[in-house]
Amino acid sequence: MGDKVKEHPGAAGRATAADHPASVRNVVLVGHSGSGKTTLVEALALTAGAVNRAGRVEDGGTVSDYDDIEHRQQRSVQLSLVPVDWNGIKINILDTPGYADFVGELRAGLRAADAALFVVSASDGVDGSTRMVWEECAAVGMPRAIVVTHLEAARADFEEMTRVCAEAFGADDPDAVLPLYLPLHGPQGPDGHAPVTGLVGLLTQKLFDYSSGERKESEPGPDQLPDIDEARNRLIEGIISESEDETLMDRYLGGEQIDLKTLIEDLERAVARGVFFPVLAAAPASDGARQGLGTVELLELVTGGFPTPFEHPTPGVTTIGGEPRDIKPCDTGGPLVAEVVKTASDPYVGRVSLVRVFSGTLRPDETVHVSGHGLADRGHEDHDVDERIGALSTPFGKQQRPVTHVIAGDLACVAKLGRAETGDTLSGKDDPLLMEPWQMPDPLLPLAIQAHSKADEDKLSQGLSRLVAEDPTMRLEQNQDTHQVVLWCLGEAHADVALERLRSRYGVQVDVVPHRVSLRETFAGRSAGRGRHVKQSGGHGQFAICEIEVEPLPGGSGIEFVDKVVGGAVPRQFIPSVEKGIRTQAARGVAAGYPLVDVRVTLLDGKAHSVDSSDAAFQTAGALALREAAADAKIHLLEPVAEVSVLVGDDYVGAVMSDLSGRRGRVLGTEQTSGGRTLIKAEVPEFEIGRYAVDLRSLSHGTARFSRSYARHEPMPPQIAEKIREQAKEAS
Repeated sequence: MGDKVKEHPGAAGRATAADHPASVRNVVLVGHSGSGKTTLVEALALTAGAVNRAGRVEDGGTVSDYDDIEHRQQRSVQLSLVPVDWNGIKINILDTPGYADFVGELRAGLRAADAALFVVSASDGVDGSTRMVWEECAAVGMPRAIVVTHLEAARADFEEMTRVCAEAFGADDPDAVLPLYLPLHGPQGPDGHAPVTGLVGLLTQKLFDYSSGERKESEPGPDQLPDIDEARNRLIEGIISESEDETLMDRYLGGEQIDLKTLIEDLERAVARGVFFPVLAAAPASDGARQGLGTVELLELVTGGFPTPFEHPTPGVTTIGGEPRDIKPCDTGGPLVAEVVKTASDPYVGRVSLVRVFSGTLRPDETVHVSGHGLADRGHEDHDVDERIGALSTPFGKQQRPVTHVIAGDLACVAKLGRAETGDTLSGKDDPLLMEPWQMPDPLLPLAIQAHSKADEDKLSQGLSRLVAEDPTMRLEQNQDTHQVVLWCLGEAHADVALERLRSRYGVQVDVVPHRVSLRETFAGRSAGRGRHVKQSGGHGQFAICEIEVEPLPGGSGIEFVDKVVGGAVPRQFIPSVEKGIRTQAARGVAAGYPLVDVRVTLLDGKAHSVDSSDAAFQTAGALALREAAADAKIHLLEPVAEVSVLVGDDYVGAVMSDLSGRRGRVLGTEQTSGGRTLIKAEVPEFEIGRYAVDLRSLSHGTARFSRSYARHEPMPPQIAEKIREQAKEAS
């Protein structure tokens, strides 16, 4: 760890292709928006010598948040890879957005990484969404460490934040969340705030002073040692309690001094196994400084304590036909198995795919098999196609640095994969395989759009298909009932980014229009109608008369047509014409322009003319008969009802249930789940939950999740139905 470094050995410089999985570390940064993840990435890159003192790469630009949209919005909106070298180890740092709307990018980062750094602001604390991600990592045993940032804040308190982290992340074992270092404070300023100028290593009892802009090691004074003894003893006990050597605790409690080398080795093993979670402090370098506070210690933790890709189990792999395949983890000579974790479009080189290789070795210009399955419900068609890949490169800001190969365990960018989408599997063309997809959240905020002009209409389809290919958390819907193009997103910020990308990246201007819900109409009771279509205007005329009866059916029955004509009043060849006219009118609606459903229409009688009757005439008569029956009947407007499941912290159950009731929801029941959460099940009209993805986040402070599924259509309240009818009349 950082305690082992006697002096900074110098930066390794630019990232290159790794030659062995043991020399790779893949780490993802997790934390809420504003916690300082991107600033920390740049500080680590500066310490590793990958950027200059201004935090920029050689040709300008930052190593993260380099997208124009990110600059305009002043926050990360996409997954970024920043590779650095430290002591011969290539560290792939995956910077993720902290805002909840971009959780899909976070999950992609978790899939590509072998360990996670949770970045916590000393001034903001730990939010509920960060706790939820911690629990997800715990469920799969992912190694984690915690980095406390914003120590320069006036009321920042590292010791208090360590206690908060232990409470938030160490529910099962608070002694598994402990600091490796304590901050050293400089003189107090006029405001009473004493800035953090260095760190003291609890294991080595060494001081690391960063006040000069570079890390300098020294011995503590006798008066400083008692202040760290308590924290040091607790840390040693925490490490020993997780040791695989069961005799170590007895020896320690018996008074034996455990040597430093053993403690560090046990610490590294406990971190790599995901059972001990060290807390560190970090701050960006000040102007002119070469190293940010705590960055050396953090790089040493990543290289020494985080696992190699060998220790990352390969996600489930099958053949295209679904037969399981046993793939050895990180076998550079094994069958090629790689996964596209991010897709982006570059204006100069086209589509660029960020790929994590799990098995085999990827080389430029070879032909691979691209498999994409399981996302058809989000506008992603299943596909299996062979493609020749282009150049391989390592991203660094806006640069793409060519590499000669990518081994198992490493990440790189692949150019010219025209069909590959996020989540797709790359494998050998002669041995096509498919990786089990990672869990992605459902997009539940609808965004109805239409092309701004005819020129935009021609480009809209291609722009939308590219957009959803890049982001599988979006779902594209062509609603056949409302005839709207709907882009389902995770939230308002997600929707804003989608619109801006359509405009700036694909040159498509769109207008956002109100999202329409798929309503239906039905008869409330029996009714009869007579359709008379008789016209004479020279030559052949038009003559058709039919009499029908309409009665309601149970929900889900559709339109049922029954022929009870006797005596040939309507010739047999025209009965299908009557049915076609009725069904066509039913599709157009009879009251407010919504499809008619769940009725039985019985043809009872009619009249025909030997010359003037025709297929078209009886279609018209059938439609007229249905309209007349509707005019004399009470018509219900049916609205779709969704079954909603909300997983929420116990503290917010009352507020969520009250809110659901205010949305005309019916709570079906609650169920207690683990982690102090409750699952609420309810039925809510879809009219009331168009913006529920946004409203629930606000109501629960970002800690609740929900899912929805169509249940049925049912009559809406008369007062609301009347408003809908009035709006339909005004629109017509």
